[in-house]
Amino acid sequence: MTNHRLLAFDSGIGGLSVVRELRALLPGIPIDYLADNAVFPYGELPDAVLIERVSMLVGTALVRFRPDAVVVACNTASTVALAELRAGFDVPFIGCVPPIKWAAEVSRTRTIGLLATSATVRRPYLRDLQSRFAPDCTLLAHGARGLADIAEAAFRHRAVDRAAITRELDQLFGQDGGGRIDVVGIGCTHYSFLLDILRELSPAGITWLDPAAAVARRAQSVLSGLAPRPDMTGASTDMGQAWFTGPAGDAARLLEGLAGFGYADIMSFDADVRLPATTHRAPARTAS
Repeated sequence: MTNHRLLAFDSGIGGLSVVRELRALLPGIPIDYLADNAVFPYGELPDAVLIERVSMLVGTALVRFRPDAVVVACNTASTVALAELRAGFDVPFIGCVPPIKWAAEVSRTRTIGLLATSATVRRPYLRDLQSRFAPDCTLLAHGARGLADIAEAAFRHRAVDRAAITRELDQLFGQDGGGRIDVVGIGCTHYSFLLDILRELSPAGITWLDPAAAVARRAQSVLSGLAPRPDMTGASTDMGQAWFTGPAGDAARLLEGLAGFGYADIMSFDADVRLPATTHRAPARTAS
């Protein structure tokens, strides 16, 4: 399975929560990471615009990086554009969907919560998941617009606005019947970087579900069914690169965070340029 390459795609740093799990399961596989931060957050884009943009960026990345499979490590992009991606490109796509089935399997009160982006919460896709996998459960969802921004800040080791997180949680648990919620799934990969704080600030006894590991296992399964690539034989130090479509805010701290996921550079991805160039490089290390 080491003779494969993956592409992970998100609107920002959220998909790195999936990359972390992929690195653990598939330590020898290069993983290119593409963040469309130029238009972050995706939840604010109309569906038609999002589908067109994601298809353009992924299509360009397929030509450049030649991955064997693509992990759409973004719930919003998955719920909106995954069907079009699968129809338009001859490569396996692994998406991220809200963990409604998982929540139904572990809930005792049969009232489950979902914390996601506004776009994910308002789409019919979510209600379809509930009708298919949790028909006997009450689903209480909240579209938390600000949490993805807070997660971006937390990834860069900036101060976290705990009061803002508390307000979002109050809107989830403060709904009619919210006191019966015993399980909450996260429907945005960004929220993985806030899980410790979410657990701390939420009511006692809540089980939080992060589907990142399940997505990584699905990618592992998909790759196991693919033939090895003849152009990727033998040992390699290539871990893939991290690409961003827009300026890297607070680049030094972003680089520090990316290093923990195997990325030493911030690369600039321009869909109109054939060979993107490095915009930032990690400082050279000196011998101690």
